[in-house]
Amino acid sequence: MAQAAQANAFDANNTQIQVEHDKKRRQFVIRLNGSHDRAVLLYEYVGKKTVDLQHTEVPDAYRGRGIAKHLAKAAMDFVVEEDLKAHLTCWYIQKYVKENPQPQYFEHIYQ
Repeated sequence: MAQAAQANAFDANNTQIQVEHDKKRRQFVIRLNGSHDRAVLLYEYVGKKTVDLQHTEVPDAYRGRGIAKHLAKAAMDFVVEEDLKAHLTCWYIQKYVKENPQPQYFEHIYQ
């Protein structure tokens, strides 16, 4: 998997959560417990400097553990670092931005 960027954090069990950014597939991925289970956030370019953060998915067995917020943070940090504009199609990304009101996020979001 192409890794343009990685972010590290720890979950409630002090297990390292590693977000991988696969730019070719336009997704952020967290591999769960070293298995084939994965949490993903999908995006598409809808313009030269505009992305649509479309969908976040965490397997049922892993929900409620704060995994999606790591994907959302990685995606929003990518938007800021690359100086992109973002459409927030995904309801979870909308929720994340509302609950984590960072000025640098707001200036990169299409309202």
